[in-house]
Amino acid sequence: MTLRVAAPLCLLAAVWMTECAPPTCYSRALSLSKEVMALLEKIHTYHRTKTCAEVLPTIFIDVHNSCVTTKLRDLLYVLLNHPSQYCRERPRMVLLKRKVQSLHTIITRMCYRDLVFFTDDCEAIDTGHSSPYYAEDRLQLLQEER
Repeated sequence: MTLRVAAPLCLLAAVWMTECAPPTCYSRALSLSKEVMALLEKIHTYHRTKTCAEVLPTIFIDVHNSCVTTKLRDLLYVLLNHPSQYCRERPRMVLLKRKVQSLHTIITRMCYRDLVFFTDDCEAIDTGHSSPYYAEDRLQLLQEER
């Protein structure tokens, strides 16, 4: 009787464990970038940190954009050298600093060769709007089609 109960439970546990794959560099960078963006949104809207967010540069993190490393470095510099001691000590600002440091480290050191950058549109990281960029050969093909 106990074998009938134990066998399905072991099977269920084995199936559950196979779905728990460790995160890859790409998946960790992607999830951490979403966490940073959500935390930035909270900091910009929360009444205690809204004034702290005024000096933070606007950033729309895209791990597929090669400009993300320099923009993260700039954001980290502002977080580390925030003009207000009050803002540097706020828990959400400290958490944001840690997450940005982790994301920058993951992108630049741990996953340096694993990530593929599809664009180098630095303006897209500042504005959140990506403008399509056509190489010369693609542009020539578009003109010939007309």
